[in-house]
Amino acid sequence: MIEVTANDVKFSAYRADPEGAPKGAVVVLQDVYGVNADIRKIADDFAAAGYVAVAPALFDKVKSSIELGSDAAAEGRSLSAEVGTDWSLEAIQATVDTVKDAGKVALVGYAWGGFLAYTAANRLKGVACAIGYHADGLLEGVMEKRRIPTLIHFAEQDPEITEEEMIQFRARRPDVSAFSYPDATRGFAYPASPAYNAAAADQALERTLFFVSQFVVGQGPIQLKNSGAYAQAKTEKKGKKKPEADDMGPPLD
Repeated sequence: MIEVTANDVKFSAYRADPEGAPKGAVVVLQDVYGVNADIRKIADDFAAAGYVAVAPALFDKVKSSIELGSDAAAEGRSLSAEVGTDWSLEAIQATVDTVKDAGKVALVGYAWGGFLAYTAANRLKGVACAIGYHADGLLEGVMEKRRIPTLIHFAEQDPEITEEEMIQFRARRPDVSAFSYPDATRGFAYPASPAYNAAAADQALERTLFFVSQFVVGQGPIQLKNSGAYAQAKTEKKGKKKPEADDMGPPLD
């Protein structure tokens, strides 16, 4: 565990480092159960894939070392509401800053953390891409154009996200890559969860790793002037004098 500070509040973060030089970094954002064994395992898996992985314990703002069981969702939601979005974004930015020396940084969040990843993508600096699993509250900010590449994994049997909400999200945010998993429910990517679905989890992880590799390891897409989302490069200003070039072809004999 490492210690990080955001707005004078200290909090811990679970960090896992890869063997050898890192490809980049992944900030893993917790659900309402805290930085528990599932979240630590996910961080370890990203480290095994070659990334510095760090999972901030956002509940530390209220009480340290909180790990809740699957039957304590109501308590977890109460804690997440008490922590709040604004400070959480500050804490995520502070966490991103601790790993930016490893290269580009991706955000990967689960449920509440998926909502935070989606929101942080348009608020924070130094983030290359964002991925959310069964993210909460996406329709609240659905009309805001994405500033960086964003990927969402929907569980079609999720009791908290209706099919209509998934359809609305896809219709309103065509700039977001969105996949759904027919036989999966909330928590399908957690190996220790009763909801674990190996087929859906493996497919989602493959897509997540490809997405992270594309935008953290590789070069991100370049935005042409006035072309929409995902600005990654500045365009040349109008009126700027171009260097002279000889376009007369080869010299005549």
